[in-house]
Amino acid sequence: MSDEHGPMWSSAYGHPFVQTPNMDRLALQGTTFDAAYCNAPLCVPSRLSFMTGRYVSNCRGWDNATPLPSDTPTWPYALRSASYDVVLSGKMHLVGNDNLHGFREQLAYDPHGGGSRDNDTARRLGLASGGQHPIYLWRDGMPPADAPWASIGEARAGRGPMIDADDAIEESALAYLREPARQEQPFALCVGFVAPHFPFIVPEPYFSMYYPEFGDLPSNPPGHLDNLPAAADRLRRMFGFDGNSEEDIRCARAAYYGLITYLDDKIGKLLDALEETGLAQNTVVIHTSDHGESLGEHGLWRKMNFYEQSARVPLQIAWPGHIEGGQRIAGATSLVDVTATILDAGGAELDHVAAMQLDGDSLLPLMQGDPGEWKDEAFSEHLAHGTDRARAMIRRGRWKLCYSHGTPPDIELYDLESDPGEFDNLAGHTEHRAIRAELVARVMEIWSDPDRLTEEIVASQQSRKMIREVLGDSPIF
Repeated sequence: MSDEHGPMWSSAYGHPFVQTPNMDRLALQGTTFDAAYCNAPLCVPSRLSFMTGRYVSNCRGWDNATPLPSDTPTWPYALRSASYDVVLSGKMHLVGNDNLHGFREQLAYDPHGGGSRDNDTARRLGLASGGQHPIYLWRDGMPPADAPWASIGEARAGRGPMIDADDAIEESALAYLREPARQEQPFALCVGFVAPHFPFIVPEPYFSMYYPEFGDLPSNPPGHLDNLPAAADRLRRMFGFDGNSEEDIRCARAAYYGLITYLDDKIGKLLDALEETGLAQNTVVIHTSDHGESLGEHGLWRKMNFYEQSARVPLQIAWPGHIEGGQRIAGATSLVDVTATILDAGGAELDHVAAMQLDGDSLLPLMQGDPGEWKDEAFSEHLAHGTDRARAMIRRGRWKLCYSHGTPPDIELYDLESDPGEFDNLAGHTEHRAIRAELVARVMEIWSDPDRLTEEIVASQQSRKMIREVLGDSPIF
């Protein structure tokens, strides 16, 4: 599982110069999904949704300071109940006192996990004292930043804590795969890399692969940034995504490309280890990410929006003898479907799967040539900072609808076949009234009562803020 990884910036997804030979290798070995989405374009909510197989509004994983209750069933618990050894190496960004949630062991340090005491790293990552994520109150609105986002200007060749962490995560994962015990008991190893998440600092030779020759600029048409939808404009002002020089932007984008190739090399080493140990023919390999990276497109960086760069994720699944290699699937899917697929492939007990109340569906039939009537749908939510109201996205077929709850609601509608860059909002066009109504109705079906959902989120923000003020640096959340 990579982090902040937009799939469009990789050769496996057709990029002309970002080199990902090991993602290409996975594409030949298995199935690559061209329209896979996270269920929340933010780290912790996305990962809690992935762990539970439930939408964010159903697992109550609102924001980056939300802990998951320890009695919540997760896919690691379900596979352990089916006699798997289930371990984590690196990042899953589980905040609070329970940093495992079913994993038997954490093999390597999670630099984004709850309870970090490295305050210098915490400051760079935007965390509060003691490694805690700040709790934002929607009632405070979205005040504008007083300076441009610093990570763009800091891009360079070099090493930092995140690179050191990823190297240690790789080392621990490879050691685990090479242990003799892997030949004796079924296992599920989740390797959580930080790359290509900012800071945009990457060691050589990866930086010089792309800078300066391939340091490009975002593809925003003239006048687009002056006419952004309200949600994007608020986000842009809140985080200071304006005021950086073109050269800094070129450098940051090139460093991000280097981080992707750096990450891809680590994927290759894991695949090599499976082959060297004789495990490759009997192991399911899944590569995905928690969300994307906006990288200056639409004037945005980081995530917290529903544009393709932020909400789409890579998804590749290989299983020799069970999934034919070289397949591409265009239909929409999301990480809750990946959770259901893990349980299906692992043979988890049906009553344990039922107890999880999954919102996703297994992708195995689709990959094995028996898709039935695949839903071709992905649902994503943003209920954290970077917004001051509940937001949702629904992707179905060629259409993507973005809904911001309010009176009246803000609605965006894009035809991704005719407008893949999402520059033309069709929500107000009479001829698209039917598809708009259909997709809004689907959002309401999932949410049931958006006003009550909003009340619950606001109450959670306020109660957690009060508790933190009392407990101070305690890593409860």
